[in-house]
Amino acid sequence: MKIRDALHISTERQRQASKAMRALLGLMVVFGLLTGSAGVVVNALVAFAVTFLPGVLEHDYDIPMDAGLTLWLTLAVFLHGLGTVALPFVGTPYSDIWWYDHLTHVLSASIVAAVGYATARAFDLHSEAVSLPPRFMFVFILTFTLAFGVFWEVIEFVISLTAASLGIGSVLTQYGLEDTMLDLLFDTAGAVAVAVWGSGQLTGVVTALTARFDRPGA
Repeated sequence: MKIRDALHISTERQRQASKAMRALLGLMVVFGLLTGSAGVVVNALVAFAVTFLPGVLEHDYDIPMDAGLTLWLTLAVFLHGLGTVALPFVGTPYSDIWWYDHLTHVLSASIVAAVGYATARAFDLHSEAVSLPPRFMFVFILTFTLAFGVFWEVIEFVISLTAASLGIGSVLTQYGLEDTMLDLLFDTAGAVAVAVWGSGQLTGVVTALTARFDRPGA
């Protein structure tokens, strides 16, 4: 059973939630422009753009992105964008709520793990020369996600150094070695979640990718 079915959230409610978060991201961009916050503008704008990705994948590449998958992706990027906004009575979630960064890393890592799983599984089904047993798939998902996590941490570090040398506010902030290790730990948690439950959530995507790989010239 898919998680969204177990929670009894209707398709229409899922779509409404995704649209609401997209609209709020658009308002965050405006807020960032009005307050002169480059970090808010960049993070919210990138997140806003990503919310259109499911539609592009579905309409241009015939990859089914149902309401649940769209909500999953939208929630991950929405929380990332929101984390940079100074909220009344709360402060900036990334810096003032101790668990917020952990939550966003779990969600973001689960998206990365889902991409890795769906692609690898589709290759497994497409090619007789490729055989990926469940144990190997589990290790692959973890390795793929952690590799991306390390790459992301390097990006954060480089951007922070560059911003500091130029005397400007950083769009991405790296808080030190302990923060990096915790980020990778929660990246692992997101990867494990997909490794355990991903097959049930991503069946349609895997089937579509396999069919695409089976096309002549693919």
